Amino acid sequence: MALDPESQRLLDLAAAANRPAWNSLSPEAARQQYLSLRPPSQGPRPAGVSVVDRTIPGPGGPLPLRVYRPASAATDAKLPALVFAHGGGWVFGNLDSHDVLCAQLALDAGVSVCAIDYRLAPEARFPGAFDDVVAGLQWVQANGASIGIDATRLAIGGDSAGGNLAAAASIWARDNGGPRLRLQILAYPVTDAVARTDSYRRFYDGYGLNAETMEWFFDHYTPDKAARGDWRLSPLRAASLAGLPPALVITAGYDPLRDEGRAYAWRLQQEGTLADLVEFGGMLHGFLSAPMLLHGARRGTAICAAALREALVLRAQ
Repeated sequence: MALDPESQRLLDLAAAANRPAWNSLSPEAARQQYLSLRPPSQGPRPAGVSVVDRTIPGPGGPLPLRVYRPASAATDAKLPALVFAHGGGWVFGNLDSHDVLCAQLALDAGVSVCAIDYRLAPEARFPGAFDDVVAGLQWVQANGASIGIDATRLAIGGDSAGGNLAAAASIWARDNGGPRLRLQILAYPVTDAVARTDSYRRFYDGYGLNAETMEWFFDHYTPDKAARGDWRLSPLRAASLAGLPPALVITAGYDPLRDEGRAYAWRLQQEGTLADLVEFGGMLHGFLSAPMLLHGARRGTAICAAALREALVLRAQ
């Protein structure tokens, strides 16, 4: 499929800006550059959403949590919820970088969204981010009622590194008496930190996220290469993917991570887990976070919201 014209325009703008590559920067400088690009691509937070920031106990200290809720919901209503982990290669990204996406999902699906500001690498290496997401999921299960959440109706999701964390947390929940998740939303997830697929070679450079930046991410998060096959980082290498929550896996056609997202969806299907694979053939990695620039972002968010509403709201009626 041809590259979407809006994706090509985004690449042209990036080339004209001539910003330094992520992997040429320190983690701190990369974080600043990444956050500086978010406002023009994601736009303002949509109206009609109430937002509360709070902290919860985490394995490395207080863990920031941002709770989104449709303003139209009754104050005493217990809403189903999506626990969300942002992308950014485990190195950058925060609650603000994915604020609009989370708010739009809450508004369109009619659910609460709990975004977890997990610790970043290299300050917190593997499995720090995973441990934080699991802690956030456990907290929502145990304390959801106190923030207007029905903890019997939970989903988990994330994009890129956040999709990796959501997939791994779903496996953890299955095996450790965690909440019975009704859906996992995995947007262009990292699923295998060991192998390099054909899409890595096909889109090695020139399409936004490149292969060298992915190696930079891995080196910061998991410098011990022997640990990269652990299912908490490489869920595609888990012994079993049976018995997991239904999944919506979203991939981008021009993305080094495309093939491992496909492989994860296919393996879920093969092992009896319901999984829908939706590929946006002309899109780039990270497209959901750019609704001001990409029509694919708006359509992708609508699909995610519809899946959430189906799994958490309509099936519970």
